[in-house]
Amino acid sequence: MLSRIVWRVLRGLYRVKGFRMIGRPAAIPKFVMVGAPHTSNWDFIFFAGAVREMGIEPSFIGKHSLFKWPMERFMLDMGGIPINRSAPKGYVRSVIERIEAAEKMALVVAPEGSRSSDGRWRSGFYHIANGAGIPIVPAWFDREAGRGGVGAPIWPTGDFRADMAKIAAFYTSAMPECDRFTVLTEQARGEIATPKSGSSLRGD
Repeated sequence: MLSRIVWRVLRGLYRVKGFRMIGRPAAIPKFVMVGAPHTSNWDFIFFAGAVREMGIEPSFIGKHSLFKWPMERFMLDMGGIPINRSAPKGYVRSVIERIEAAEKMALVVAPEGSRSSDGRWRSGFYHIANGAGIPIVPAWFDREAGRGGVGAPIWPTGDFRADMAKIAAFYTSAMPECDRFTVLTEQARGEIATPKSGSSLRGD
């Protein structure tokens, strides 16, 4: 009941704010949706509302310690996937196994990691998509305009830089004046380093 109420509230805020999403993901049973730029808490409201408007039931990665009574049922109902980063197999492998076991999954990730990011992306989302053999669906949100969009799925080839170049090209085309996407392009070219892995909640 609580999760249904929360989703209704998020969807209601999305509508009240007048947010609009251009396009929608292709009819693919499993994919990793990456959302950027992540500059405010409204980004979460937008993407949460947008995916529900599109009829998508999103999943997200969470630290296993968050999935304990009394929050366990709520976190699972919201689409949470509990992952123990200290597990011997590693968090990426753990997420891949969850995806492989599911019939459908839309894993939503904020690859920048935090609002204070300089624009570089962590690589965990890529290794998950590549390892699971599923596409990456890029999505953007212009907070000032209250508008966002979804791009065509990008299938990982195993060549991180080449695939990141495709992703960066999509984002710079959608928001050419966004400085973060200029940094993302530089990262794809190898001009600046990819950040080390961080919290699994933040798309490392």
